[in-house]
Amino acid sequence: MGRALGATYLAFAGSGFAGASWAARIPQVKDRLGLDASALGVLLLAVAIGSLVALPVSGHLVGRFGSRRMVAAMAVLLGLGFVLVAVGVLQGEAPVAAGLFVFGFANGTWDVAMNVQGALVERRLGRTVMSRFHAGFSIGTVAGALVGAAAVALHVPVTAHLLAIAAVVALGIPPTTRVMLPDRRSDAEAAGSGGEHPAPGGVLTAWRTPRTLLIGLFVLAFAFAEGTGNDWIGLALIDGYHRPAALGTLAFAVFLAAMTAGRWFGTGLFERYGRVPVVRVLAVVATAGVLLFAFGSATPVAFAGAVLWGFGTSLGYPVGMSAGADDPHHAAAHVSVIASIGYCAFLGGPPLIGFLAHRQGVLHAITAAAALLAVSALIASAVRAPAPGPHRPPKQRDPHVAEERAEAQ
Repeated sequence: MGRALGATYLAFAGSGFAGASWAARIPQVKDRLGLDASALGVLLLAVAIGSLVALPVSGHLVGRFGSRRMVAAMAVLLGLGFVLVAVGVLQGEAPVAAGLFVFGFANGTWDVAMNVQGALVERRLGRTVMSRFHAGFSIGTVAGALVGAAAVALHVPVTAHLLAIAAVVALGIPPTTRVMLPDRRSDAEAAGSGGEHPAPGGVLTAWRTPRTLLIGLFVLAFAFAEGTGNDWIGLALIDGYHRPAALGTLAFAVFLAAMTAGRWFGTGLFERYGRVPVVRVLAVVATAGVLLFAFGSATPVAFAGAVLWGFGTSLGYPVGMSAGADDPHHAAAHVSVIASIGYCAFLGGPPLIGFLAHRQGVLHAITAAAALLAVSALIASAVRAPAPGPHRPPKQRDPHVAEERAEAQ
């Protein structure tokens, strides 16, 4: 079981590492292709389009082929996307756009597959660990950003850097998936339906499930608050508080550190108090952080707000993924629906905040995140773990883990 746990951490970290590696080289790609800000925005839409195409079908793919196979396949496909981008930088915008589309598709499907695998590991362990997997993702993004910064400082060409990342991801991740858990139900679960393998579950059916849609809305609210912090905290401190750029960067780093710490150390809260009370309190904490940041009259108050904002938003997305996979028979379909709804915040949030900032100023604009967090607190009961029943055994350590580990190898 320990090897499956480690492989899942690596899948999350690898996804974050790849995404941050690309993000670190966007300015050099812009300069190499001679793009203005508008043209760059259009080019980057290729990533969003790839993700939007992937998310509705990823549930079917993961249900059909299994989460560990799809993590491996998407790592290879993501590497191919990076190769297209790396070569395309030397040729023109069209091959770069194609590579970014492939990258977006692979990244979106990888996201669903690794969350399904994470929920499977969590179920076998009998304790909450999903948020720690997402902390691993955050650590991967930091590592990717640091490697990217070093590559820029050392004047490593974009093509060489992205080809190296493609090789690391495409060759490094797939072998580790062999020790992941198979998407087979435990003997107790299988006995309930007389079969060994879970039904793949239809994505269309999941889109008609009220609980799944509510969880998706819950995740969207937390994702919007998280994305607003990622995109606007630094700029808000610079433009809203009129502080130096270095302080803006520091505020962003404090936000990320608080969020990563919450994901790593907050797992015990769910086991002690339950999902619903914890996420409601965290929604209040995050709301307080956003409002402190928006209406604080001094820089130290803004930094305190960034800490509360980061810690408060830390566990919303992970617990939504866990809740979506509560029904192991249809985990892939439900997780893909929830991820699709949540991704709307990451895609639509930046332009919405930008529009509001143009009208009202950036500090007032970010209060939109507080409004959505209030909604998440009201619908938090959707993430409550279902009560054990005759076809849903209680969450406990699986006595057949050793057998499944052998199969995974």
